[in-house]
Amino acid sequence: MVETKYPETKGQQHKVGDDQVNESEYWNSSAKIIPEDENTENATSTNKVPGFGYRHIQIGLLFLMLAIGYAMRVNLSVGIVAMTNGTTTENPDVPWYEWKNKSVVLSSFFWGYICLQIFAGQLGQTYGTKWLAFVSMAVNSTACFIIPFMAEWLGSSGVIACRVVQGLSQGFFFPSVHNILGKWAPLEERAFLSMIAFAGPSFGTIVSLIASGAIASSWAGWPYAFYIFGGLGYVWMLPWAFLAANTPALHPNISKAEKDYIENSLSVKTQVVAPTPWKDIFTSVPVWAFVITMFGQNWGYSTLLTEIPNYLSNIMHFEMKSNSLLSAAPYATSFLLSFVFGAISDFLINRRYFSRVFARKFFNTVGILGPAIALVVLSFLPDSQSTLSIIMLVIAVGINSAAFVGFQINPVDLAPKYSGVLMGIGNGSSNICSILAPLAVQFVVVPETDKSLWRIIFIVAACVYTAAAIIFIIFGSAEVQPWNDKEQNNEKEEKNKEKV
Repeated sequence: MVETKYPETKGQQHKVGDDQVNESEYWNSSAKIIPEDENTENATSTNKVPGFGYRHIQIGLLFLMLAIGYAMRVNLSVGIVAMTNGTTTENPDVPWYEWKNKSVVLSSFFWGYICLQIFAGQLGQTYGTKWLAFVSMAVNSTACFIIPFMAEWLGSSGVIACRVVQGLSQGFFFPSVHNILGKWAPLEERAFLSMIAFAGPSFGTIVSLIASGAIASSWAGWPYAFYIFGGLGYVWMLPWAFLAANTPALHPNISKAEKDYIENSLSVKTQVVAPTPWKDIFTSVPVWAFVITMFGQNWGYSTLLTEIPNYLSNIMHFEMKSNSLLSAAPYATSFLLSFVFGAISDFLINRRYFSRVFARKFFNTVGILGPAIALVVLSFLPDSQSTLSIIMLVIAVGINSAAFVGFQINPVDLAPKYSGVLMGIGNGSSNICSILAPLAVQFVVVPETDKSLWRIIFIVAACVYTAAAIIFIIFGSAEVQPWNDKEQNNEKEEKNKEKV
């Protein structure tokens, strides 16, 4: 049993796991972990691994949160085609607009998205993730739902305002996911459970691209794409409110066997808040390797995410329904492969074929260099090779899911306590690319029907991908950093000095 001692001002002790811990005290106290023996830190449960449990429910809810969030993020990529083209539906009452700033509208989501990332990670680390994610989804869904009204009343400026608010609210999503993973995903299942959660964006993108295209070309028209996905966010909030918990120790219904399994695997010390070691974080080479890798990844991914429908429409000349289906195909591949890569990674690590560090670097390299090669090939294919072009797009996005077993879960490897903070730093800074990539297309690809200009965009993305892969190979790590448990390590050093 691991005992948690609270400051004397609290006037009491709590045993983590056997008794329910008051959440505000749990997250705000300067708690200190006292292991029973020196081996507790590295102990893992010797009992049989529990089957399906509340850890899987947490991951499932995270999957749905990211899926719905990405569905609301992506539906404008298809919707804006219909919003600026009156021929996509036979219903004459569906409005459309002559906007010349489509790329600005598409990039506006990321103006808000990059602002609160570090703050979101720190806030979730200090006060817990559950209600933070709940409020974030409520704001995001509302902003999505009112986009058709804002477009009618304020034009593109109204849509931009809604997208900025959506970006601000979704800025809490990924730090929240990493905070939960750091508390709920046992080491033995980390890659696979993480990949389930990270499959959410691909699934949401698939559904959104297909459904948004079908809705926009139907009699209902494009506004209903925003009503439906905004409504789904409200639906998600109900199970999250009743089934989610910040940590296993705070869940009212988890079994003791599952709770002990998780806490023994991770060590309960990863659930206790200590002052964030900002200096150590910002001077850590592995952290910078993660941030730079994510920066390069986001440049390529954002180029594909926001511009595939545009490329298929202007270069491949596909109609709305075909455009939506073909735009979704790469993400369907990514969704399926994400489970494969996650399972293979855990298998190779648990069987000791790969070290954790080598596995992270191997899958990251496959997931980033694969798209780089595919984009270079795509840029030189003639217009007549439409089938091969689609295959290259599928490869570029699909194989990219391997990188999520690399850099994407790296914050949980480096610092389970501060994984949300690390993700906030990486996601916030790297999503500058999500603003710049669509704007680069707007300024470089003029006219949008000139394939030689698209070649420049794709080759630049491939070069950025390659640089990111090399940096992670050289400087990346998957070892828990000393500053993750700085206070406890200092105590051990003092004890060792006393023994000497």
